[in-house]
Amino acid sequence: MKRWFLKTVVAAACITGTVAPTVVHAADTYTQTRYPIVLVHGLFGWDSIGPVDYWWGIDTGLASGGAKVFVSQVSAANSSEVRGEQLLAELQRLQATYGYSKFNLVGHSHGGQAVRYVASVAPQLVASITTMGTPHTGSPVADDIKAGTSATGTTAWVAAVANAFAAVISLLSGSPDLPQDSEAAMNSLTTAGAAAFNAKYPQGAPSSSCGQGPELVNGVRYYSAGGNAVLTNVFDLSDALLTLTSVSFKGASNDGLVGKCASHWGTVLRDDYAWNHLDEINQAFGLRGLFAPDPVAFYRSQANRLKSIGL
Repeated sequence: MKRWFLKTVVAAACITGTVAPTVVHAADTYTQTRYPIVLVHGLFGWDSIGPVDYWWGIDTGLASGGAKVFVSQVSAANSSEVRGEQLLAELQRLQATYGYSKFNLVGHSHGGQAVRYVASVAPQLVASITTMGTPHTGSPVADDIKAGTSATGTTAWVAAVANAFAAVISLLSGSPDLPQDSEAAMNSLTTAGAAAFNAKYPQGAPSSSCGQGPELVNGVRYYSAGGNAVLTNVFDLSDALLTLTSVSFKGASNDGLVGKCASHWGTVLRDDYAWNHLDEINQAFGLRGLFAPDPVAFYRSQANRLKSIGL
Protein backbone atom coordinates (compact mmCIF):
# COMPACT_ATOMS: atom_id res chain seq x y z
CA MET A 1 0.00 0.00 0.00
CA LYS A 2 1.37 3.37 -0.97
CA ARG A 3 2.18 5.84 1.73
CA TRP A 4 0.53 9.20 2.26
CA PHE A 5 1.71 12.05 4.44
CA LEU A 6 -0.77 14.22 6.30
CA LYS A 7 0.94 17.54 6.97
CA THR A 8 0.12 19.87 9.81
CA VAL A 9 1.43 23.30 10.61
CA VAL A 10 4.53 21.75 12.17
CA ALA A 11 7.14 21.57 9.40
CA ALA A 12 8.28 18.04 8.60
CA ALA A 13 5.72 16.45 10.95
CA CYS A 14 4.14 13.45 9.23
CA ILE A 15 2.34 10.20 9.82
CA THR A 16 3.48 7.17 7.85
CA GLY A 17 1.51 4.09 6.98
CA THR A 18 -2.24 4.28 7.48
CA VAL A 19 -3.39 7.86 7.29
CA ALA A 20 -4.86 9.11 10.57
CA PRO A 21 -6.69 12.38 11.17
CA THR A 22 -4.69 15.10 12.91
CA VAL A 23 -6.05 18.18 14.64
CA VAL A 24 -4.67 21.26 12.93
CA HIS A 25 -4.47 24.37 15.08
CA ALA A 26 -4.59 26.99 12.35
CA ALA A 27 -3.40 30.53 12.83
CA ASP A 28 -6.31 31.65 10.63
CA THR A 29 -8.90 30.20 8.27
CA TYR A 30 -7.64 31.75 5.04
CA THR A 31 -7.08 28.36 3.35
CA GLN A 32 -9.76 26.37 5.15
CA THR A 33 -11.45 24.73 2.17
CA ARG A 34 -14.57 22.61 2.51
CA TYR A 35 -12.87 19.62 0.91
CA PRO A 36 -9.33 18.33 1.58
CA ILE A 37 -6.51 19.41 -0.72
CA VAL A 38 -4.42 16.67 -2.32
CA LEU A 39 -1.01 17.58 -3.77
CA VAL A 40 0.22 15.36 -6.63
CA HIS A 41 3.87 15.40 -7.73
CA GLY A 42 5.29 15.32 -11.23
CA LEU A 43 7.78 13.08 -13.05
CA PHE A 44 10.57 11.76 -10.79
CA GLY A 45 8.73 13.31 -7.85
CA TRP A 46 8.06 12.15 -4.31
CA ASP A 47 6.13 13.14 -1.19
CA SER A 48 8.92 13.40 1.38
CA ILE A 49 12.42 11.97 1.46
CA GLY A 50 13.73 12.54 4.95
CA PRO A 51 13.50 16.29 5.58
CA VAL A 52 13.14 17.09 1.87
CA ASP A 53 9.54 17.70 0.79
CA TYR A 54 8.69 17.87 -2.90
CA TRP A 55 6.15 20.63 -2.13
CA TRP A 56 8.69 22.69 -0.19
CA GLY A 57 6.77 24.68 2.45
CA ILE A 58 3.57 24.52 0.40
CA ASP A 59 1.73 21.83 2.34
CA THR A 60 2.53 23.45 5.69
CA GLY A 61 1.66 26.87 4.25
CA LEU A 62 -1.77 25.57 3.32
CA ALA A 63 -2.26 23.80 6.65
CA SER A 64 -1.35 26.95 8.58
CA GLY A 65 -4.48 28.59 7.21
CA GLY A 66 -6.77 25.73 8.18
CA ALA A 67 -6.62 23.45 5.12
CA LYS A 68 -6.54 19.68 5.53
CA VAL A 69 -3.73 18.62 3.20
CA PHE A 70 -2.66 15.23 1.88
CA VAL A 71 0.50 14.70 -0.15
CA SER A 72 0.35 11.79 -2.56
CA GLN A 73 3.01 9.37 -3.74
CA VAL A 74 2.36 7.78 -7.11
CA SER A 75 4.92 6.19 -9.42
CA ALA A 76 7.90 8.47 -9.94
CA ALA A 77 7.80 7.52 -13.62
CA ASN A 78 4.88 5.95 -15.46
CA SER A 79 2.13 6.78 -17.93
CA SER A 80 -0.51 9.40 -17.22
CA GLU A 81 -3.21 6.73 -16.95
CA VAL A 82 -1.27 4.47 -14.58
CA ARG A 83 -0.42 7.36 -12.26
CA GLY A 84 -4.03 8.54 -12.48
CA GLU A 85 -5.31 5.10 -11.47
CA GLN A 86 -2.94 5.06 -8.50
CA LEU A 87 -4.24 8.44 -7.38
CA LEU A 88 -7.84 7.34 -7.83
CA ALA A 89 -7.25 4.29 -5.64
CA GLU A 90 -5.81 6.49 -2.88
CA LEU A 91 -8.75 8.87 -3.01
CA GLN A 92 -11.17 5.98 -2.78
CA ARG A 93 -9.33 4.67 0.28
CA LEU A 94 -9.42 8.09 1.92
CA GLN A 95 -13.11 8.34 1.19
CA ALA A 96 -13.80 4.88 2.60
CA THR A 97 -11.72 5.53 5.72
CA TYR A 98 -12.71 9.10 6.61
CA GLY A 99 -15.89 9.75 4.68
CA TYR A 100 -14.63 12.62 2.52
CA SER A 101 -17.07 13.16 -0.31
CA LYS A 102 -14.78 15.13 -2.63
CA PHE A 103 -11.25 16.46 -2.96
CA ASN A 104 -9.49 19.54 -4.35
CA LEU A 105 -6.66 18.12 -6.46
CA VAL A 106 -3.48 20.06 -7.22
CA GLY A 107 -1.00 18.63 -9.73
CA HIS A 108 2.44 19.87 -10.68
CA SER A 109 3.97 18.96 -14.04
CA HIS A 110 3.01 15.36 -14.95
CA GLY A 111 0.85 15.34 -11.83
CA GLY A 112 -1.53 17.56 -13.77
CA GLN A 113 -2.45 14.71 -16.11
CA ALA A 114 -3.01 12.42 -13.12
CA VAL A 115 -5.52 14.78 -11.52
CA ARG A 116 -7.22 15.37 -14.87
CA TYR A 117 -7.57 11.62 -15.33
CA VAL A 118 -9.31 11.25 -11.97
CA ALA A 119 -11.58 14.24 -12.66
CA SER A 120 -12.56 12.65 -15.97
CA VAL A 121 -13.26 9.07 -14.86
CA ALA A 122 -14.55 9.85 -11.33
CA PRO A 123 -15.89 13.43 -11.30
CA GLN A 124 -18.05 12.60 -8.29
CA LEU A 125 -14.86 12.50 -6.20
CA VAL A 126 -13.45 15.81 -7.38
CA ALA A 127 -14.45 19.34 -6.43
CA SER A 128 -11.66 21.07 -8.35
CA ILE A 129 -8.35 20.55 -10.05
CA THR A 130 -5.50 23.04 -10.27
CA THR A 131 -2.54 22.28 -12.51
CA MET A 132 0.78 24.06 -12.22
CA GLY A 133 3.39 23.87 -14.98
CA THR A 134 1.67 20.91 -16.63
CA PRO A 135 2.54 20.11 -20.29
CA HIS A 136 -1.07 19.62 -21.33
CA THR A 137 -0.14 19.64 -25.02
CA GLY A 138 3.18 17.88 -24.50
CA SER A 139 6.75 19.06 -24.13
CA PRO A 140 9.39 19.55 -26.86
CA VAL A 141 11.89 18.20 -24.34
CA ALA A 142 10.11 14.82 -24.36
CA ASP A 143 9.86 14.98 -28.15
CA ASP A 144 13.61 15.56 -28.43
CA ILE A 145 14.47 12.78 -25.97
CA LYS A 146 12.25 10.33 -27.84
CA ALA A 147 13.69 11.33 -31.21
CA GLY A 148 17.27 11.24 -29.95
CA THR A 149 17.07 7.86 -28.24
CA SER A 150 15.19 6.35 -31.18
CA ALA A 151 17.77 7.61 -33.67
CA THR A 152 20.68 6.28 -31.61
CA GLY A 153 19.03 3.02 -30.59
CA THR A 154 19.47 3.84 -26.91
CA THR A 155 15.82 3.93 -25.84
CA ALA A 156 15.99 0.71 -23.81
CA TRP A 157 19.28 1.67 -22.13
CA VAL A 158 18.10 5.17 -21.20
CA ALA A 159 14.79 3.76 -19.94
CA ALA A 160 16.60 1.24 -17.74
CA VAL A 161 18.73 3.97 -16.15
CA ALA A 162 15.70 6.22 -15.64
CA ASN A 163 13.68 3.35 -14.16
CA ALA A 164 16.45 2.62 -11.68
CA PHE A 165 16.53 6.28 -10.68
CA ALA A 166 12.74 6.35 -10.28
CA ALA A 167 12.88 3.16 -8.19
CA VAL A 168 15.41 4.74 -5.83
CA ILE A 169 13.15 7.77 -5.41
CA SER A 170 10.17 5.58 -4.56
CA LEU A 171 12.28 3.47 -2.19
CA LEU A 172 13.59 6.49 -0.31
CA SER A 173 10.11 7.96 -0.06
CA GLY A 174 8.71 4.76 1.42
CA SER A 175 6.90 3.28 -1.60
CA PRO A 176 9.28 0.64 -3.04
CA ASP A 177 6.49 -1.40 -4.63
CA LEU A 178 5.31 1.28 -7.04
CA PRO A 179 5.89 0.25 -10.69
CA GLN A 180 8.24 2.39 -12.76
CA ASP A 181 8.07 2.79 -16.55
CA SER A 182 10.00 5.82 -17.73
CA GLU A 183 9.47 5.01 -21.40
CA ALA A 184 5.70 5.13 -20.85
CA ALA A 185 6.15 8.43 -19.02
CA MET A 186 8.17 9.85 -21.90
CA ASN A 187 5.56 8.76 -24.42
CA SER A 188 2.82 10.37 -22.32
CA LEU A 189 4.67 13.68 -22.26
CA THR A 190 5.43 13.92 -25.98
CA THR A 191 3.25 16.08 -28.20
CA ALA A 192 1.66 13.00 -29.74
CA GLY A 193 1.12 11.30 -26.39
CA ALA A 194 -0.47 14.39 -24.89
CA ALA A 195 -2.78 14.74 -27.90
CA ALA A 196 -3.95 11.14 -27.48
CA PHE A 197 -4.55 11.69 -23.76
CA ASN A 198 -6.47 14.92 -24.43
CA ALA A 199 -8.70 13.15 -26.94
CA LYS A 200 -9.72 10.64 -24.26
CA TYR A 201 -9.99 13.15 -21.40
CA PRO A 202 -10.87 16.55 -22.92
CA GLN A 203 -12.64 18.12 -19.94
CA GLY A 204 -11.36 21.68 -19.48
CA ALA A 205 -9.51 21.81 -22.81
CA PRO A 206 -8.86 25.31 -24.22
CA SER A 207 -11.12 26.26 -27.10
CA SER A 208 -8.22 27.78 -29.03
CA SER A 209 -4.44 27.58 -29.17
CA CYS A 210 -3.03 29.25 -26.06
CA GLY A 211 -6.56 30.08 -24.95
CA GLN A 212 -8.70 29.09 -21.99
CA GLY A 213 -11.12 26.26 -21.48
CA PRO A 214 -14.37 26.00 -19.55
CA GLU A 215 -14.00 26.41 -15.81
CA LEU A 216 -16.84 24.06 -14.84
CA VAL A 217 -17.26 20.62 -16.42
CA ASN A 218 -19.28 17.74 -14.92
CA GLY A 219 -19.35 19.57 -11.60
CA VAL A 220 -15.54 19.93 -11.45
CA ARG A 221 -13.76 23.30 -11.49
CA TYR A 222 -10.65 23.48 -13.69
CA TYR A 223 -7.78 25.93 -13.12
CA SER A 224 -4.22 26.19 -14.40
CA ALA A 225 -1.10 28.31 -13.97
CA GLY A 226 2.54 28.29 -14.99
CA GLY A 227 5.86 30.08 -15.10
CA ASN A 228 7.85 31.48 -18.01
CA ALA A 229 11.36 31.92 -16.59
CA VAL A 230 14.34 29.59 -16.70
CA LEU A 231 17.52 30.89 -15.06
CA THR A 232 16.12 32.55 -11.96
CA ASN A 233 18.77 32.15 -9.25
CA VAL A 234 22.48 31.63 -9.86
CA PHE A 235 22.80 29.80 -6.53
CA ASP A 236 20.26 27.16 -7.61
CA LEU A 237 22.19 24.38 -9.36
CA SER A 238 19.01 22.96 -10.91
CA ASP A 239 18.69 26.11 -13.00
CA ALA A 240 21.65 24.98 -15.12
CA LEU A 241 19.81 21.79 -16.13
CA LEU A 242 16.63 23.72 -16.94
CA THR A 243 18.65 26.16 -19.03
CA LEU A 244 19.89 23.20 -21.04
CA THR A 245 16.45 21.65 -21.53
CA SER A 246 14.96 25.02 -22.49
CA VAL A 247 16.94 24.83 -25.76
CA SER A 248 14.24 22.44 -27.03
CA PHE A 249 11.76 25.35 -27.12
CA LYS A 250 13.78 27.25 -29.73
CA GLY A 251 13.16 30.62 -28.11
CA ALA A 252 9.46 30.13 -27.25
CA SER A 253 8.40 31.15 -23.74
CA ASN A 254 8.84 28.28 -21.28
CA ASP A 255 9.74 27.30 -17.71
CA GLY A 256 12.58 25.01 -18.75
CA LEU A 257 10.40 21.96 -19.34
CA VAL A 258 6.93 23.25 -20.24
CA GLY A 259 5.86 25.86 -22.77
CA LYS A 260 3.81 28.83 -21.63
CA CYS A 261 0.78 27.95 -23.75
CA ALA A 262 1.06 24.22 -22.96
CA SER A 263 0.29 24.99 -19.30
CA HIS A 264 -3.21 26.27 -20.20
CA TRP A 265 -6.22 24.22 -19.08
CA GLY A 266 -9.61 25.41 -17.86
CA THR A 267 -9.46 28.90 -16.38
CA VAL A 268 -5.91 30.20 -16.70
CA LEU A 269 -5.04 31.99 -13.49
CA ARG A 270 -1.68 33.20 -14.83
CA ASP A 271 0.93 31.82 -17.20
CA ASP A 272 3.80 34.26 -16.73
CA TYR A 273 5.02 33.87 -13.18
CA ALA A 274 8.76 34.59 -12.97
CA TRP A 275 9.38 30.96 -12.02
CA ASN A 276 11.04 28.02 -13.68
CA HIS A 277 9.71 24.48 -13.47
CA LEU A 278 11.10 23.84 -9.98
CA ASP A 279 10.35 27.31 -8.63
CA GLU A 280 6.70 26.40 -9.21
CA ILE A 281 6.93 24.01 -6.24
CA ASN A 282 9.24 26.30 -4.26
CA GLN A 283 12.35 24.25 -5.07
CA ALA A 284 15.22 24.04 -4.69
CA PHE A 285 14.65 24.77 -0.99
CA GLY A 286 12.86 28.03 -1.67
CA LEU A 287 15.48 29.55 -4.00
CA ARG A 288 13.93 31.73 -6.72
CA GLY A 289 14.40 35.07 -8.42
CA LEU A 290 15.02 38.11 -6.22
CA PHE A 291 11.76 39.82 -7.21
CA ALA A 292 9.75 36.71 -8.04
CA PRO A 293 6.53 36.14 -6.10
CA ASP A 294 6.35 33.54 -3.35
CA PRO A 295 5.04 30.19 -4.69
CA VAL A 296 3.58 29.34 -1.28
CA ALA A 297 1.46 32.49 -1.49
CA PHE A 298 0.09 31.32 -4.85
CA TYR A 299 -1.17 28.02 -3.45
CA ARG A 300 -2.61 29.75 -0.41
CA SER A 301 -4.47 32.24 -2.60
CA GLN A 302 -5.81 29.42 -4.75
CA ALA A 303 -7.06 27.62 -1.66
CA ASN A 304 -8.74 30.84 -0.57
CA ARG A 305 -10.37 31.10 -4.01
CA LEU A 306 -11.74 27.58 -3.62
CA LYS A 307 -12.93 28.39 -0.11
CA SER A 308 -14.76 31.50 -1.36
CA ILE A 309 -16.86 29.42 -3.79
CA GLY A 310 -17.67 26.76 -1.23
CA LEU A 311 -15.12 24.14 -2.23
